[in-house]
Amino acid sequence: MKLRGSVQGMRASFQSFGVGLILSIVLVYLILVAQFASWTDPFIILLAVPPGLAGVLLFLLVTGTTLNVMSLMGVVMMVGIVVSNSILIVEFARQLHKEGKSLKEAVATASRQRLRPVLMTSLATLLGLIPMALGMEAGSEAYAPLARAIIGGLLVSVVVTVYLVPAAYLLVHRQEETAEVQA
Repeated sequence: MKLRGSVQGMRASFQSFGVGLILSIVLVYLILVAQFASWTDPFIILLAVPPGLAGVLLFLLVTGTTLNVMSLMGVVMMVGIVVSNSILIVEFARQLHKEGKSLKEAVATASRQRLRPVLMTSLATLLGLIPMALGMEAGSEAYAPLARAIIGGLLVSVVVTVYLVPAAYLLVHRQEETAEVQA
């Protein structure tokens, strides 16, 4: 049995977006490796992406929205926002730790001081996308999946960025410090 028509185009689009998303995450990881001169910090930064993807799928399911090209574009945009939020916390914690603060104090200070920028940018994005997500205007229903995907991903990833990323940073670098002290 062979499927023809728009199904072929839809499958090709999904396949292209899947490859593009994976490629973009790998490229972002490699750029962050070069920027941070570390293999672990970019991994910590990208920890907020999988829960964001789960948030996208859950929000699309709850709103009865299908996974389509527009929602996949929203996923790509959500990944960019999530990565930038995580970078704010990790970079500031690294900077404070290099300035001589203890690891725990650096992570706590970075989390506290970067909470406001993370929340402000995420809430501004969420509130700005609500009209688009509602799709009340004529023709706006085409862009509603994009907005819903971003909203769902951000709702979950903001919590993850604020709690999981600093905790992972503390755990990973505490193990590195312990290994350096023992050596």
